[in-house]
This record gives sequence, C-alpha cells and structure tokens, in this order.
Amino acid sequence: MTHDGEDTAAARRPDVTGLRLAMNGQDQQAPPAPPRADLPEDRSQAILEAAKQIGALFKRAGHPFALAGSVAVYAHGGSRYLQHDADFCVLPEDAEAVAATLREAGLAVLTPPEDWLLKTTCHGQNVDIIFALAHEPVTKDMLDRAHTLPVDSVLMPVLSPTDLIRSLISAFSEHYCDFGSVLPVARAVREKVDWDAVRAGCGDQPMPAAFLFLLERLNVIDPQEGQP
Repeated sequence: MTHDGEDTAAARRPDVTGLRLAMNGQDQQAPPAPPRADLPEDRSQAILEAAKQIGALFKRAGHPFALAGSVAVYAHGGSRYLQHDADFCVLPEDAEAVAATLREAGLAVLTPPEDWLLKTTCHGQNVDIIFALAHEPVTKDMLDRAHTLPVDSVLMPVLSPTDLIRSLISAFSEHYCDFGSVLPVARAVREKVDWDAVRAGCGDQPMPAAFLFLLERLNVIDPQEGQP
C-alpha cells in the first residue's frame, strides 16, 4: 500500500510569456501557450474515477476487497485533495484471481519487487492492489469490518477507520516516520476510531507510540486511561 498522506502540491513557477516584435515596431505579448495535456484538470477526480472503475470490477467479479489509502479517508469524510493513487486490499489467496479480472478488463497488471502488492493503471492513475498491510496479511476479518460507503456515488466496502489508522501508523519505523502526512487523517476520522484497539495493536512499538503521544498532546485523542 502506498501510505498516502495528503501532500501539498509544489507551487509551479508560471511560464514567462514571450514577446514578439510587432509590425509597427512595438512589442506585443505572444499568445499564451496551450495547456499541457499531461496535467489533468482535476487529479483528485481522476483518482476517484479510477477507484470507482476498479471497485466496480471487483464487485462484479465477487472478489472480497476493501478500499484503502487516501480515497478511503475521503469516503470516511476526510479531504478530497488526492495526489497519489488508489489503494485496494484483497486477500492474499485471491491475488491471482484479482489479477485475472483486471487483465480481462484490459488493464495491465505489474508485479513489483515487493511481494505484498500488485500494480495497475486506470484512467492514467496508479492503482495498488494490496494483500499485506504494514507487514501483516489482509484477513477476512479485516474485510468483514469494512464499511459500505459511497465513493463519489459508487457504493463499495471501505476499510474501517480503526484498521485504516492502525495500518498507517504500524508502518512507522526509524526509516519512515512521516507523522505530518498521517496527522490530518487522524484528525479527520478520530471520532470513528477505536483508539484502544489501535493501542493494543501497535502501541507498544516506538514510532506508533510516539505518534499516539503526539495526538494526545495536540488534544486530537484522549490520553490512555490510567495516564495523566
């Protein structure tokens, strides 16, 4: 899974409009350059369209799955500002069948060096098909806990807020601890998360524990019972 937070797009320097010499000897502005075709007008909408199409394929094929990542956060009421990809969780034993469904729909399926996901592209957007979250296999219980929610008008199972947060902060380590990307996610879904379950699942690990402490100090969540 791509542990998509919501990055702020880098500001682009506007193109400097060129000048040409007019027939009367006075400078005039050249006509503006046409928009670049490789930049979608709305990247977030393109990611949502990809998520809707893949979700519809999985529903028709009967594959157990759950939407994850930033699109899942959006479905639970978070920001619509999506700048990465769409993520789906499937059972490890269903990976080959899911890949076959994607290929039958005309989508290329790539097998990256990581052995916990497959990749495809839809509407020009990257889509990750994940069968392990934070080094733990996706399970039937996890998919059973998913909430059926509208994703831009298409109903599909969405990873529960508790499982979503736990998967994000369980991935923190000495080599990856981007608290800033997960903090707005925690703020967006905090009232829907079973924080005791999150602490039980990963609160004894140093980096997740540090993030939970940060949430407490920022008054995003209440301190653990029995602590000041």
